[in-house]
Amino acid sequence: MDLRDLRYFETIAELQHLGRASARLHRTQPALTSSVRRLEAACGTALFERSGRGIRLTEAGKVLLKWAQRMRVDVEDAKRELQSIGAGLVGNVRIGIVPTAAQFLLPAVARQLLKEAPAVTLRTVVGLIGSLRPQLLAGELDLMVGTESAAEAGWISKALAEDTIVVAASAKHPVFRSGATLRDLTAYPWALQPPGAPTRDWLDHTFDRLGLARPRVQVETTMLLTLPALIVQTELLSFISRHHLEGKTRIPGLKEVPVKGAAMRRRLVVTYRGGGFLSPAASRLLELFEQFGAHG
Repeated sequence: MDLRDLRYFETIAELQHLGRASARLHRTQPALTSSVRRLEAACGTALFERSGRGIRLTEAGKVLLKWAQRMRVDVEDAKRELQSIGAGLVGNVRIGIVPTAAQFLLPAVARQLLKEAPAVTLRTVVGLIGSLRPQLLAGELDLMVGTESAAEAGWISKALAEDTIVVAASAKHPVFRSGATLRDLTAYPWALQPPGAPTRDWLDHTFDRLGLARPRVQVETTMLLTLPALIVQTELLSFISRHHLEGKTRIPGLKEVPVKGAAMRRRLVVTYRGGGFLSPAASRLLELFEQFGAHG
């Protein structure tokens, strides 16, 4: 199989349309059709089938896509490893990181790396695990820092730090006038992430288990880093990292609402592909995350 044919195949599979793939790849549709036919001849089976106005992968196509992606990543890793020989701490490191770690862990780690290796460049992608995992799998990221999840074959994760998510509000919020239970919290409006975010789902399910109405969300946002500033200025409750409430990074005017059974404990980990190549700079960044996470 030709590597160029496999690269074209990946793009066609992603877009599920020969015309759009032709425009992105700057190749004619007949050229792409010939490329697919060569792959189908090599595999001995059809890779695509028609679907409405576009096309979709057959079961065999899905299998080939998995291996095509793996081969592409391996080839790219080989090139990067060859280029790194004798180069030292240089080059570009690509990291995906969840918002909490980006705010409380990344600055110190990046400062130390750039102090040791001023020629290194960092490309950071801040997002939730659901959006970062596919990028790590596709070889678009070297490292991913996020919350611990089920182990996945071929990936290596190392623990960094513990994080606790708690109910919080402005120190002037009426909830502090007396002790609060989860039932009491149903009387107030909230600012939360959308359903599907791990912290939001955990909170919803906690209320469900007790037979209580779920939090009444008045402000819903995917911008996790805006929540602390938002709730300081409003009478909204929220569910955020305790890091916002303690130590040097605490936000004035923000206070934890002490509620039994409403603290979500999670662990931050750094993850990378076990069989992939880590440049010296990426390896040093990994070490620094472990170092600063352990002291965080």
